[in-house]
Amino acid sequence: MTALIVVVVVVVVVAMIVVGIYNRLVALKNRYENGFAQIEVQLKRRHDLIPSLVETVKGYMAHERETLEAVIDARNQAASGLSDAAGDPSNPDAMKKLGAAEGVLGGAMGRLLALSEAYPDLKASQNMQQLTEELTSTENKVSFARQAFNDAVTAYNTYRQSVPAVLFAATFGHATDASLLEFDSQAIAEPPKISFS
Repeated sequence: MTALIVVVVVVVVVAMIVVGIYNRLVALKNRYENGFAQIEVQLKRRHDLIPSLVETVKGYMAHERETLEAVIDARNQAASGLSDAAGDPSNPDAMKKLGAAEGVLGGAMGRLLALSEAYPDLKASQNMQQLTEELTSTENKVSFARQAFNDAVTAYNTYRQSVPAVLFAATFGHATDASLLEFDSQAIAEPPKISFS
């Protein structure tokens, strides 16, 4: 009889551990998915501000058409990448595509803003100052949201890879690590080309 009680207690303890592992994996996955939703909100805001910025700049920088088109193209690619990644934030290919597209957009925006420095009337424009301030604020929010997302992904991956969770993770549908969101820093770091001719 005592052997039966011991077996029942062991089974109950193991079941509680397994349920605890499952619940923790679900909670951590939900946390990083929520983190991505916060990034999505800020990136959509950023993408919505860009057409207004381009329209403001267009009148002043008419002969910089190539730069303006590069910003619009980069914005459209970034919006497409965001849409793909939002469908499945655990997809490493979608996250890589989004990171690269946002890096290209950041580089194009940097070049546009650097070129705008050569136009004193544009710099003095109230609309341009307001848009630049909103973009800067949004960039800061994107940065904080991305950091929170990457922290949540790291916590999920660490727990998923740890014993005893690693023994059950695949069985519970958590077979792969989530991907960090890293923007292509090479595109961002590219120095803007300014021409005073």
